[in-house]
Amino acid sequence: MSPKKIIYRKDYTPPPYYVDTVDLRFELDPAATLVTATMRMRANTSTIGPLVLPGENMELLSVRLDNTELADGKYSFGNGVLQIDRVPETFELQIVNRINPEANTALEGLYRSSGNYCTQCEAEGFRKITCYPDRPDVMAVFTTTIVADKDECPVLLANGNLVEEGELADGRHFARWHDPFKKPSYLFALVAGDLVVLQDRFTTMSGREVELFIYVEERNRKKCSHAMASLKKAMRWDEEKFGREYDLDRYMIVAVDDFNMGAMENKGLNVFNSKYVLARPETATDVDYEGIEGVIAHEYFHNWTGNRITCRDWFQLSLKEGLTVFRDQEFTADMTSRAVKRIHDVNVIRSFQFREDAGPMAHPVRPDSFVEINNFYTLTVYNKGAEVIRMIHTLLGPLGFRKGMDLYFSRHDGQAVTCDDFIQAMEDATGFDLGRFRRWYSQAGTPLLKVTAEYDKSEQRYTMRIDQSCPPTPGQEKKKPFFMPVKIGLLDEKGETFCEKTLILQEHEQEFSFDGIEQPPVCSFLRDFSAPVKVEMERSEQELAFLMAHDSDPFNRWDSGQQLAMQVLLAGITAFRKQESFSVPEFYNHAFARLLEDEQSDPAFIALALTLPSENWIGQQLPVIEPEAVFVVRQKIRSQLSRQHRDLLLQKYSQLEADGPYVYTAAEAGRRSLRNCILSYLLAADTTSTVDRRLLAVGENQYRQSDNMTDKLAALQGVVNGDRNLGDALLADFYELWQHDPLVVDKWLTLQATCRLPGTLARVRALTEHPAFSIKNPNKVRALIGAFCSANHHQFHSEDGSGYRFLADHVLLLDPINPQIAARLLTPLTLWRRYEGLRQERMLEQLHRIARTRTLSDDVGEIVGRSLPSE
Repeated sequence: MSPKKIIYRKDYTPPPYYVDTVDLRFELDPAATLVTATMRMRANTSTIGPLVLPGENMELLSVRLDNTELADGKYSFGNGVLQIDRVPETFELQIVNRINPEANTALEGLYRSSGNYCTQCEAEGFRKITCYPDRPDVMAVFTTTIVADKDECPVLLANGNLVEEGELADGRHFARWHDPFKKPSYLFALVAGDLVVLQDRFTTMSGREVELFIYVEERNRKKCSHAMASLKKAMRWDEEKFGREYDLDRYMIVAVDDFNMGAMENKGLNVFNSKYVLARPETATDVDYEGIEGVIAHEYFHNWTGNRITCRDWFQLSLKEGLTVFRDQEFTADMTSRAVKRIHDVNVIRSFQFREDAGPMAHPVRPDSFVEINNFYTLTVYNKGAEVIRMIHTLLGPLGFRKGMDLYFSRHDGQAVTCDDFIQAMEDATGFDLGRFRRWYSQAGTPLLKVTAEYDKSEQRYTMRIDQSCPPTPGQEKKKPFFMPVKIGLLDEKGETFCEKTLILQEHEQEFSFDGIEQPPVCSFLRDFSAPVKVEMERSEQELAFLMAHDSDPFNRWDSGQQLAMQVLLAGITAFRKQESFSVPEFYNHAFARLLEDEQSDPAFIALALTLPSENWIGQQLPVIEPEAVFVVRQKIRSQLSRQHRDLLLQKYSQLEADGPYVYTAAEAGRRSLRNCILSYLLAADTTSTVDRRLLAVGENQYRQSDNMTDKLAALQGVVNGDRNLGDALLADFYELWQHDPLVVDKWLTLQATCRLPGTLARVRALTEHPAFSIKNPNKVRALIGAFCSANHHQFHSEDGSGYRFLADHVLLLDPINPQIAARLLTPLTLWRRYEGLRQERMLEQLHRIARTRTLSDDVGEIVGRSLPSE
């Protein structure tokens, strides 16, 4: 196959041919699956041109047009394309081809996982199953027949409702499925294998009974109850919040160990990475439990925002993903703590999406071009896209937003539409002009708000000036001002909020005045992170401490503490550069103690407030990232806080001990998060000291006595980062206990990859040869290689460049096996411009080394090409 060309959004044209129905027949075989696709097709225009259908990695056996088999000269097949030069206006096309699921290591199309067959077709995987116009604006009614050996594959699943099943004379059996709803081929799914099922029922708001099924391997039978409970919660929530009822007779989830993404919303048959289905207290953490609930909900919510209404083309990906992320965030906020959930979501935006906006792959929420669409399943499309939806919700209010959603559903059900269609529905339902707001979809980058304020006592007027700008991004040098809601609150001297406003910012420079203000207020700016922007606003230590103690907005209360901590960290980094000593100032010690003594706030919130900004976020505040300085200073401040507040930390740790067996609730998860945050401080040491043996004993005791993975893993992490010998002993014990559980082994790999002690890279290299690791399994790659390169900043960015070589070695090893996963590993190297000269040179050396590889995939080639400096 030749390299793909750049595809531009501006070049979109409707499909020349539509598919009305497709009848698929699969005769499954590990190395030679026979696929027969019979399609009823029609031309879109009166001018009928050649029929061109993508088809990759297959053996084409026959082509029939209106029941007549075509001779070789009547069609051509090669370079990933089937072309028939002459077809009638309406016709039936039958294609028979053979594919090899066993050899499909890219995990796109039909492949095998643990001996079972499964599919992944988004974005362009269906063309690896048969020749088909696999673009999202070609929507058809699918009927699927699966034939397989009954002993090898007792379970045969596909989209829709089961309409027929039976046995064949040769020992095989079959199942026929029909999905009455039109869908694009990226939503097609097939699963077949030896699976067990957990079954339940759900009664919809109109009284219909829906059968619910979760299919897993036998060894995972007892790990599905939380996923099933999460599904039923999500179904009820979507009815209550958005009036959306499920539409088929059954809803099926299948968990597989080999999966490139988190999960896939195939109509009626969701295929999940097992990480987001399987849970029991002994093997899954509270974070896993919440993640499962959120991802189960996300894929279910896609039934309406993605399936019933899908995107016209892949440039509109955020139409379904940004909207559905917003919906799953709101669901989780209602199920847990809204304040804590908001902080978690903002942390993702600020720590990772902002970094994406500042890098070579920066793109708008609706991209303008791509070479490989798999490279644009990004935080910008998903998470920033969700922030764009949240701003619309803020601007229209809950009732206006619901009216807009109702109109969107009724107007576009069964259609493939655009982001503009969504915005138009919001405008038409409410009369709110979102014309300028559309810039969020077309302009890349993170806006910066510079805020100044002054108080005029004689006029009793408080005036705020906001200047907004946005730095250049690839292909966009100058930006027009963004339209955004900015929530603010004004606090009096007692900490009471006496004024709350949502300001509309739409110009490069704007001024806002508040009259009748008797005393100088303290401004709580950008409450609830009402827009995805950076803010520069001069704040004194006293003002931040005041907001940290009194702000009624939970997000800004937390953020004030983070800004206070950042001041301490940046002062420490300045001292480190000058080789001067530094220590935690008294004002921060006081604020830290106040948090520990707070008995009123949600413990999960306190845990977040006690946690220092991440190395990633600290680095983003520096003009040039200094990995060693960031690491050393953050570790030293944690160690100093631990020593200064040891008695109080030990007291709170004891006070927060569980009074019963593990249960997953928001309250209990919050208690555990605070207790484990405190334990991490007790086990903190800087780069020149060791952890007190008595405190290591506290960690070891928690590890050995805990009845749940949350507490056991937190203790193990603390010990592994505090003492090499004890850490190794506990790691060996942990592996001996859980070596047969793949998801727990992933945690074991990540603990070692993220260890802060010297020599970690050598250990990671050795682990790539361990029997528990497989380069072909995406979860294992992410757990070990991804974790080291993305989460162990100090050691990955070793000045000798060994971390960069390690990453490049594995990108090149993985690219022929699974290009998607190889491309996603590359991100740390693409950020070379943010580092000083020597690290820049060594990162560029590895990027050039990758670029010189002749057989590079489009996935990796596009990212490397965008990352290298232009000649």
